[in-house]
Amino acid sequence: MGTGSGSLSAANAGTVTLGDLTVNRLGYGAMRITGKGIWGPPADRAAALATLRRAVELDVNFIETADSYGPGVSEELIAEALSPYPKGLVIGTKAGWERHGPGVWQHNASPKHIEQAIEGSLKRLRLERIDVYQLHVPDPAGSFDASMETMARLKEQGKVRHVGLSNVTVEHVERARKIVPIVSVQNRYSFSDREWDYLLDHCQANGIVFMPWGPMAQGRKANEVVEKIASARGVSTAVVSLAWLLKRSPFMLPIPGTSSVGHVEENIGAAGFHLTDEEFAELGAVAPKPMSLRG
Repeated sequence: MGTGSGSLSAANAGTVTLGDLTVNRLGYGAMRITGKGIWGPPADRAAALATLRRAVELDVNFIETADSYGPGVSEELIAEALSPYPKGLVIGTKAGWERHGPGVWQHNASPKHIEQAIEGSLKRLRLERIDVYQLHVPDPAGSFDASMETMARLKEQGKVRHVGLSNVTVEHVERARKIVPIVSVQNRYSFSDREWDYLLDHCQANGIVFMPWGPMAQGRKANEVVEKIASARGVSTAVVSLAWLLKRSPFMLPIPGTSSVGHVEENIGAAGFHLTDEEFAELGAVAPKPMSLRG
């Protein structure tokens, strides 16, 4: 892994454990390195590759993606930028959506689809085993238990090290845990979007890592509060938003995404930035916004 740049390092956020894997508590989400509508190649391929490499240089050792980002593009870029992977780098990916065009997402978490999806991800990522494999979203047209039984089978076959969930409820988590151990949950969450507070608390109580997607401020009031604190402390609004998440729970693993080296450096600055209890409370008082699926 890299050694960071002075005090700029994801290691400043401390660590969290995904099963038997320990990672720094500020990761990188690789959705934004694809084209518009999360479809096709990025407008600037060189910048996407440089962003991935810079994140790892700054001690990010957890990268999270999905087969549906591109589709396939994000996973291919990760392998191109970073393979052979440095020791300690953990890569997570997901399955459960099908893509037919820019901005188009169609549920498919059937056992057949998941079994095909893992083979594609392993090939694109140039891996023999996926460290963290998440069900991207429960399929309303299929059996959730059948999806999870397939994930458990992939783990037994050695193709998956640990299983995670995304876009789920507490009920999903508990049903899944009866079938296979769950190490992570990824739902939309930020200081201004706290619909899943109870799910985060449930994860924390059960030692499950929570990965928030959509981690930045939403809505005018939220932005006013974050801008006030950011201005007073001389940092960006992104740093304040991420710092709130890091302070919210020791089981929080933010995975902010960007296709810009500058934004990656800015986001990782949050690892060493600490909000006061008063600032934390002020941000937490912002009215939450309703949730929508994706991530």
